[in-house]
Amino acid sequence: MGRSEQERRLLLVSDQDHPNYHQSSDGGVDCNSSATAFLLFTAIVAATCSFTSGYCIGYSSPAEYGVLADLSLSMAEYSVFGSMLAVGGMIGALVSGKTADYFGHRTTMWIINVFFILGWLAIAFTKVSWLLDLGRLLQGIGIALTSYVGNIFIAEITPKNLRGGLMSLNSWMTGSGVAFVYLIGSVVKWRGLALIGSIPCLLQILCLFFIPESPRWLVKNGREKEFEGVLQRLRGKKADISPEAAEIKEYAEFIQLLSENKFLDLFQKKYARPITVAVGLMLLTQFSGLTGYTFYMTNIFVLAGISSEAGYVTLAVVKILSTTLAIFLIDKSGRRTLLMVSAAGTCLGSLLTGFSFLLQQDHHYWISVLALTGVSVYFVSFNLGISGIPWIIMSEIFPINVKGSAGSLCVLIYWISSWAVSYTFNFLLEWSSTGTFIIFAAVSALGFLFTVMLVPETKGRSLEEIQASVTSVLR
Repeated sequence: MGRSEQERRLLLVSDQDHPNYHQSSDGGVDCNSSATAFLLFTAIVAATCSFTSGYCIGYSSPAEYGVLADLSLSMAEYSVFGSMLAVGGMIGALVSGKTADYFGHRTTMWIINVFFILGWLAIAFTKVSWLLDLGRLLQGIGIALTSYVGNIFIAEITPKNLRGGLMSLNSWMTGSGVAFVYLIGSVVKWRGLALIGSIPCLLQILCLFFIPESPRWLVKNGREKEFEGVLQRLRGKKADISPEAAEIKEYAEFIQLLSENKFLDLFQKKYARPITVAVGLMLLTQFSGLTGYTFYMTNIFVLAGISSEAGYVTLAVVKILSTTLAIFLIDKSGRRTLLMVSAAGTCLGSLLTGFSFLLQQDHHYWISVLALTGVSVYFVSFNLGISGIPWIIMSEIFPINVKGSAGSLCVLIYWISSWAVSYTFNFLLEWSSTGTFIIFAAVSALGFLFTVMLVPETKGRSLEEIQASVTSVLR
């Protein structure tokens, strides 16, 4: 068998991981399974890292004024603290794949929790700004590792017919973590809030003793007997795992045959469109205002004359409801359609928020309501599409031989743009609160046009069809 034929078959095996894939009954492999209690427990334990990630992301918002007062920090120093999460994310993005491949997914989750706990302790007991920044940096590394390992682990332990639903646990947990820290942050001081953040980490460390390593990681590392035992536990005692086990082994054998691609291979002409789409969506995610809204919400509330308690409770409810709604919509509506709705909604939300600041001098109660409405519209719209769909599309449009390099590039760009927004947001607010949100609205409007013109619809299409359509245009 020639190498091109091997690569084609490998793509076919990879394509079977697509949630819409169904194998024919005449000689094919049907690995559909029901959800066992052990599988659900394992997925929930793994997704706990995402809850902690969301808690870390949202922490700097309710903690802002307490930290500024207690440590006598300037707004510039606090902006450094907020942006250190992104610096840690850049570091974590560079080592996440190698760490998971070497240590395994379960062990990497232990490592993640060590970063999280050390970060929370540094923040909770600090009396100097550099230790505060170090804690935030450690958390950023943990979040970047979670972004990689959390999704990969759940994808690798679940059968094809359940993969989409169980993988959505990560995005739901992240949104719930942000909502939770917003909710309790209105009544708990910043040091206590940091200590509370370590509790899910400790619980997960205990629960990790009771879940297995990824079956695919085990077979990749030659531990075949352990692999079959783990797969049997995940699928149930009475399940016939032989077809799925054979498929996983075949995949592992084929992947060994692929030539190792170089990073610069990404910049061939045939990959111009997928690179443009993936990078453009990563930039939209951050420059539409995500980090500014999430990290510094207290500042927005104060400037808009909104009660922090009422604001955070409202946003906590909005986050949970919209994240839950997104789980049900993502497999029913097209990716491209949801992205367009999401971009249009974030544009409207930012316009409403910016318009409320423009009218601040009138001091009417309804202006504060308008600001809270704008922020709520932004988060509902963001969670419906821009929050998760760019990552799904990124995983679908690149051929498997360049997917690793493409993923690293996109994650790095995501964190660099996150740092840019998180560091400059407070300075932009001082320059012009209205202008800041008009900029975010303009980016969302450009994102809408970008989606209409360049982003392909990937729902219901095989990976080969998607990749052929996006790589052939500019060949």
